[in-house]
Amino acid sequence: MPARPDTAVAQIQFADLQALLQRVFVRHGTSEAVARALAFNCASAQRDGAHSHGVFRIPGYVSTLASGWVDGQAVPEVTDVASAFVRVDAKGGFAQPALAAARELLLEKARSAGIAVLAIHNSHHFAALWPDVEPFADEGLVALSVVNSMTCVVPHGARRPLFGTNPIAFAAPCAGSDPIVFDMATSAMAHGDVQIAARKGEQLPYGIGVDSEGQPTRDPQKILEGGALLPFGEHKGSALSMMVELLAAALTGGNFSWEFDWSQHPGAKTPWTGQLIIVIDPSKAEGNQFAVRSRQLVDQMQAVGVSRMPGERRFREREASAREGVSLTAQELEQLQALAQG
Repeated sequence: MPARPDTAVAQIQFADLQALLQRVFVRHGTSEAVARALAFNCASAQRDGAHSHGVFRIPGYVSTLASGWVDGQAVPEVTDVASAFVRVDAKGGFAQPALAAARELLLEKARSAGIAVLAIHNSHHFAALWPDVEPFADEGLVALSVVNSMTCVVPHGARRPLFGTNPIAFAAPCAGSDPIVFDMATSAMAHGDVQIAARKGEQLPYGIGVDSEGQPTRDPQKILEGGALLPFGEHKGSALSMMVELLAAALTGGNFSWEFDWSQHPGAKTPWTGQLIIVIDPSKAEGNQFAVRSRQLVDQMQAVGVSRMPGERRFREREASAREGVSLTAQELEQLQALAQG
């Protein structure tokens, strides 16, 4: 019996997937520059096995663009604020093109001052966060980024949702190996992973979310339909989520997770918030020793029994994709090809 199209696996080269995604974005209303930034991010997530932020997101991008909620043609406005501070107005567009527009100035300031901050506001972020920081580690820098999202998480001790999933991403160079990179939601599970579980009909562990009555549930559909997620680690994750709101929204001039209303844009999926990126040049403190010290820490972690470092699975998936191609289901590939043709 032939494999079903939703389970059959198709392999595609990373560059070909990126090009296909770029055609999808342009076909559905973005500029070429915006399409390049989004396609790279989405293809990278799929390549590295982060499927909740890979091609799974494409229908959400398409419906959001069709709704008029986000400006796919936006040209970011970069402002040189101070010796170590850059501000970008994304003009109602996506955050990745805003980062791309400011990247060279941010790097210049980080190299000069030893540290630099990029504050992005009036922006939409609907993607994995680690691709925003990992390239800085590849250049020997340390990077930290936070972005807030739409209201879907109940603060610890509260009765109703207020925060977004509010992820934090970090990247640092490490001598003799790939960078140390992590990207984590401050909710007990990423929203996209809950959506995937719902699509597969899977149950979740308790402690992930609540239903519309505020009762604990293992049903991802009940979390998505009137329910909410919980922060990881109870008060600890809740405190970190609050910090992300302050850094990504209050400091940048972006919206808090509850401050936008997309009810007049059916199909809108992307939160309209803000993002903060901090880049540090460790050579100003430790010369060329930082990456070596990172290696020493990794060695000690492994010596005490840590079997997998943060981000290690993504690098393994990346190596496999380079050898065998990026994995999609046949159904996903057919859907992308249809969306690219329009």
